[in-house]
Amino acid sequence: MAKITWRAGTLLAPLPPALISSGTIKKPNVMTAAWTGIIASDPVITYVSIRPSRYSHEIISQTKEFVINVPNLPLLKATDFCGVKSGRNTDKFKACGLTPEKCDFIEAPQIKEAPISLECKVLSVQSYGTHDMFLAEVLAVHVDDEYVNDKGALNLQKANLIAYAHGFYFALGKKLGKFGFSVEKKKTIKKRRAAAKRTK
Repeated sequence: MAKITWRAGTLLAPLPPALISSGTIKKPNVMTAAWTGIIASDPVITYVSIRPSRYSHEIISQTKEFVINVPNLPLLKATDFCGVKSGRNTDKFKACGLTPEKCDFIEAPQIKEAPISLECKVLSVQSYGTHDMFLAEVLAVHVDDEYVNDKGALNLQKANLIAYAHGFYFALGKKLGKFGFSVEKKKTIKKRRAAAKRTK
C-alpha cells in the first residue's frame, strides 16, 4: 500500500459541524461552521473561520461575540439547513425550531437544544484568503444536565454528537479509551474497572 500525493486541500477530518449563533435574543442568527477549534487552554482561546460574504460575518464583526453550539443527532437536520440557508432572508431559529437562550456574559444567544454551548468574546480578526478567522476567548461553557452524571462528570457518549468529513455527516461511535490509556499500568486499569462495576 502506498500513499499518493494531491495538491494542498482541506482534507483534515473529522470536524465538528458547529452551530455558530450570533445577534441577540430578539434577533438571533445561526450558521454552521466546521472550521473551529481550541487554540489554548488557559485562558481558553478558540476560533471560527467565516467567509466575509456570510451574514454571520457581518454580525460578529459588529458585535465581537458569538456562541459555539455543539450539535448532536437530534440537531442533524438543523445543522445542515443552517449551513445552506442565509440568515439575511431566513429566520433559521424559527425554521429549525431552535430556541434562543440567554447567555451569562454576552448578548448573543446560545441554542437551548444544543448539548454544549460556549460563550465567546472576539479578541482579534485575521484575514486568510477565502476566510477571516475570529479569535475569541471562551467566557463560559453551558452543558445540558442530561449529559452530566451523579459525580458531575460529562458523559458525551450519551449525547450522540455528530462529525463532518468531506461533505458528509457521521455519528460518533463508542468510546474507545481515555487520555493516557496507552501508558496506564495494568494494576491501575484493574482497579478502575472494578470500581466501575461497583457503581453500576
